[in-house]
Amino acid sequence: METKDILKEIRTKNNLTQDEMAERLFVTRQAVSRWENGDTTPNTEILKEISKKFDVSINALLGSPRKLICQCCGMPLEDDSFISREKDNSFNEDYCKWCYTDGDFAYKSMDELLDFLSGHMSNENFTKEQAREYFSGLLPKLEHWK
Repeated sequence: METKDILKEIRTKNNLTQDEMAERLFVTRQAVSRWENGDTTPNTEILKEISKKFDVSINALLGSPRKLICQCCGMPLEDDSFISREKDNSFNEDYCKWCYTDGDFAYKSMDELLDFLSGHMSNENFTKEQAREYFSGLLPKLEHWK
C-alpha cells in the first residue's frame, strides 16, 4: 500500500475530515489533500507526529519500504504489534517488543539470549544444538551485538 493510501485510511478509520486531520497535525487541509492524492508526502517531522498521534510506525506509514528485523534476536518485524516501544510509548523500529521494552533490553548477554532461543526455537526437526549453532552465527551480525 502506498503512503497516500495509508494516510487516507488512517484519517477515515479515525472518522476525521481532511480539515480535522489538518488541525490535529497543525497543517493545512490542502497539505492533507496533497498527501492523499500522492502529490507530496509529509516531511519527517510530520511523519513522526502522525506516528505518535495515530499509533502507527513510520515504516508502516511509508508502506513498509524496508524489511525490518530485530537487531537483537533477528526476528522479522512484519507488523507494528511486534515493534518495541520507548518509555514515551514511541516506536523503536530496531527491536522487537520481546527484546526491548520501555527503554530496557530483556537480555543482558548474548549467551542469555542464545539459551532462550535454543530452548524455544528447537523442535523435532531442529535440535537445541542446531538452534544454538544457527543463532550463534546470526546474532553477531546484528547491530545490538556488534
